[in-house]
Amino acid sequence: MHIIDKENDAYKEAKKRVEEEKKFYTHLGVYIVMNTFFVILNLVTSPDHLWFYWPMLGWGLGLFLQGVRVFTNMGLSQDWEERRIEKHMKKRKD
Repeated sequence: MHIIDKENDAYKEAKKRVEEEKKFYTHLGVYIVMNTFFVILNLVTSPDHLWFYWPMLGWGLGLFLQGVRVFTNMGLSQDWEERRIEKHMKKRKD
């Protein structure tokens, strides 16, 4: 029974990770489409005043941070939470 629980937990963890990656790629696609639209809109309506790079930079920073969180272990992982819980439980026991 314990092995089944671990396999089920591993499956849930993998599924959650895939969902986060899917959200990132969806966000990336929307970013590309919308910023292409902003560039065209800016160049057609007011080529003397370029503003398209402001939303591109702000949104790009958010997208970058999401990518860092999704594709690296820099985010607070469940393993970190488990270790902290065990540490506090051990401290309370002592």
